[in-house]
Amino acid sequence: MSTVFTPQQARRTADTIRFLAADAVEKANSGHPGLPMGAADMAVALWGGFLNVNPADTAWANRDRFILSAGHGSMLLYSLLHLFGFDLSMDELKNFRQWGSKTPGHPEFGHTPGVEVTTGPLGQGVANGVGMALAAKMAAERFNTPEFSPISHRVFALVGDGDLQEGISYEAVALAGHLGLGNLVYLYDDNSITIEGKTNLAWSEDVAKRFEAAGWHIQKVDGHDHVALTAAIQNGINETAKPSLIIAKTHIAFGSPNKQDSSGAHGSPLGKDELAATRKNLSWEPGPFEVPVEVRELCAARVVEMKKSYDAWQAGFAAWRTANPDKAKLWDATWQKQMPADLAQQLLASVSGKDGATRSLSGAVLQKAAELIPALAGGSADLSPSNNSDIKGGGSVQPGAFGGRNLHFGIREHAMGAICNGLALYGCFIPYGATFLVFSDYCRPAVRISALMQQQVVYIFTHDSYAVGEDGPTHQPIEHTASLRMIPGLQVIRPADAAETALAWYAAMKYHNGPTALILTRQKLPLLPRIAGSDPTLPLMGGYLLVDVANPAVVLMASGSEVSLALDAAKLLAGQGIQARVVSMPDLGTFMAQPAEYRASVLPAGAKRVAIEAGRGESWGRLLGEEGLFIGWEQFGASAPAEVLAEQFGLTPAAVAQKVAVFVK
Repeated sequence: MSTVFTPQQARRTADTIRFLAADAVEKANSGHPGLPMGAADMAVALWGGFLNVNPADTAWANRDRFILSAGHGSMLLYSLLHLFGFDLSMDELKNFRQWGSKTPGHPEFGHTPGVEVTTGPLGQGVANGVGMALAAKMAAERFNTPEFSPISHRVFALVGDGDLQEGISYEAVALAGHLGLGNLVYLYDDNSITIEGKTNLAWSEDVAKRFEAAGWHIQKVDGHDHVALTAAIQNGINETAKPSLIIAKTHIAFGSPNKQDSSGAHGSPLGKDELAATRKNLSWEPGPFEVPVEVRELCAARVVEMKKSYDAWQAGFAAWRTANPDKAKLWDATWQKQMPADLAQQLLASVSGKDGATRSLSGAVLQKAAELIPALAGGSADLSPSNNSDIKGGGSVQPGAFGGRNLHFGIREHAMGAICNGLALYGCFIPYGATFLVFSDYCRPAVRISALMQQQVVYIFTHDSYAVGEDGPTHQPIEHTASLRMIPGLQVIRPADAAETALAWYAAMKYHNGPTALILTRQKLPLLPRIAGSDPTLPLMGGYLLVDVANPAVVLMASGSEVSLALDAAKLLAGQGIQARVVSMPDLGTFMAQPAEYRASVLPAGAKRVAIEAGRGESWGRLLGEEGLFIGWEQFGASAPAEVLAEQFGLTPAAVAQKVAVFVK
């Protein structure tokens, strides 16, 4: 704990933040001044006395993580980053919410130095913090020794009423309590205000009892009392067996004579007159965007203090590396996401010659990938036997035992996705989360944020079509694959056999700048034929020629389980004198990104085009054009054996061949 800030100094610094935030929102004529003004005292207590970071090294492995889950209060974070030495100038604060600035409306990871996670969709940051704290526990188990602990930091977050009302927060909080993540300390800005008014319009639960029931350590304090806040944060740090929640009662827009404790300060500028009245009310003499000299000096002294801790860690880490060469080797392998140069070949060999459901083939590839890539870890939303997502011999992560690689998220898809984001952001893990494709809806908001933050997360989505069969329409995905393909930056791969499944995992491991969704079957699929002498890694092009004919009248494109269907239909068409080229298209997005020459070599001009996929066809539009034909299923499914559904839905070789024949003629 630091002793830099006295209560008077803390109040002066908090008021500086209040007015930097209010001035920036006023200048932009857009934003949320209320939260920064109300939460400034608790932020100063944390940053001024406890948070351990180095603004000159924002990737330091042992830095404390601070998450502003209530991302609409972004000017609180930007003010802190500016005052505590991060590369965020006053001009950037003045340029709040403007084109090209480093101060967007909600914090964005990778855009602003010191921002640990993209926040804004409420509740996501709560779960991200759980993922980071879990990653820290797992890393500590791997690397810490009695002589030195390379991982000894904590994860802090500021959360609001909206965060805790979103359902994802309870999913994540419950798992954090179950696992006993005592390295997690959350500050709850309990101001009882949301956009529509008082929270009691729709909320009357006892938050303390909810968190207590989930296994958290609970404290309640006055959110404007520096001494009480300091003691509470210290108590939260000292509690190592449970995650901690500090419920800080605050006043939104603290100090505003007419807008304090009102929803009017939540998402709108105070207004010129009210801002002037607030300055007078708080006896604040500096002008807009002015920082008192003594506040600058206090924050600079705190940075110097943090730098000493950083330097001491670096010295200890250097000695640790020398004394623990095996652990140091593992450290480099995980933090650098090291992979063998022949990864594709080894993954292909792991399932060579095998047929089966792509979920089963994926499970086999996963074992080899886990053997070769120490950073890989993950789990399922209580579906690992169906998803084939366990790392055999990898051990389970459980309370007090964090050395395993298999995570058990429980039936919590939304939190699973956001926790995986936290694991990825932490830095030394490539996480994966698994569920049925139809339940990708439950984690889609987190998948979108994975893509927005360009984080390497692998989403294993199995049971990918009506072939789920008797489970019926609630479990039969129709629109889901097409919908996932619409997320920018999400690599969506639907493999058709063992080789494509192995290369799908390879693509996921090599895609460091975004997430991957693996779309996998429940039903068995046959081995596909390949053109003699063709490159075995061609599926990495996204689409490739599987069966060729001279002067094709039609090109049949398909993904996943429908590739073998297209092959069978092509044989029937040949019997009618219709020559069909068959193209496997496991990844439409990657294929569309290939050079025009390659795409033309696969989809020649002059041949009609047909796409076949067990779902909606919107995502095939750019390949089909206005004159192409899509054969799929655009309605909800039904409960019956898969073979019966195929007949009813017209997705048999004979039915497809008939539709294509009519189309071609």
